[in-house]
Amino acid sequence: MQRYGNNFEIILKYMRLVVCLLQKRNHQFTCKNFILTLFVISINYLKKGINMKKVIDKAASRGYFNHGWLKTHHTFSFANYYNPERIHFGALRVLNDDSVDPSMGFDTHPHKNMEVISIPLKGYLRHGDSVQNTKTITPGDIQVMSTGSGIFHSEYNGSDKEQLEFLQIWVFPRVENTKPEYNNFDIRPLLKKNKLAVIISPNGETPASIKQDAWFSMGSFDAGQTIDYKMHQEGNGVYMFVIEGEIEVDGNHLSKRDGIGIWDTKEFQIKITKETTLLLMEVPMR
Repeated sequence: MQRYGNNFEIILKYMRLVVCLLQKRNHQFTCKNFILTLFVISINYLKKGINMKKVIDKAASRGYFNHGWLKTHHTFSFANYYNPERIHFGALRVLNDDSVDPSMGFDTHPHKNMEVISIPLKGYLRHGDSVQNTKTITPGDIQVMSTGSGIFHSEYNGSDKEQLEFLQIWVFPRVENTKPEYNNFDIRPLLKKNKLAVIISPNGETPASIKQDAWFSMGSFDAGQTIDYKMHQEGNGVYMFVIEGEIEVDGNHLSKRDGIGIWDTKEFQIKITKETTLLLMEVPMR
């Protein structure tokens, strides 16, 4: 993870240079006003996140495993993939990009004290669990499982012909050992072209809720669009995943399945350079 604070240093150097020149010319009143102006500009830059930190995870750098029926990419350490520099991003613990063969899947297994979000990108995802939930979801749906004190579940490709592609995401909960819950939601009414839509939140502003101070947003955008993102809560960071397309963030170019984590800022800007679908996961960093 890298820190970028050079722009503020440049501002300070520029201030010193201008002050020096004005003092030599004995422009006292002008100098005072100019110093005040530059000071205000500097503070505004800081508020916008000049010192923001970021980490970039290129698609090809993820852990990859071919299990025959399952092809999976791990952004963070998971199962047999271990990278000490990629354990988690704040409360975001797992981001798996899975492709499952027809009629195959994950047999019944336990989970505890984790918020598990599944987002199908292609095909049919069939869910079953120990609290009597059975559901098949497709692209445009999401499911949120709060595992709490413990739950058993299975996830299968619900088609015997088509490939299933979906994102599996784990988030540490705010409180442990709560009652297990499962919900699924149709997010299509929320998704509007060239708009970033909040699809999961902690406070009931969306149908899908999560037991953490986290906000998930999705959107599809045309090339040339710009997104100005503001953090929902102080101390949070955003992990952005490019599902399709190409974007630019703070001078960094990202393509399909690349990820970038951003924190220590209140806001940042995303430039869409090619038709793009994005997933943003805002989570507490501590």
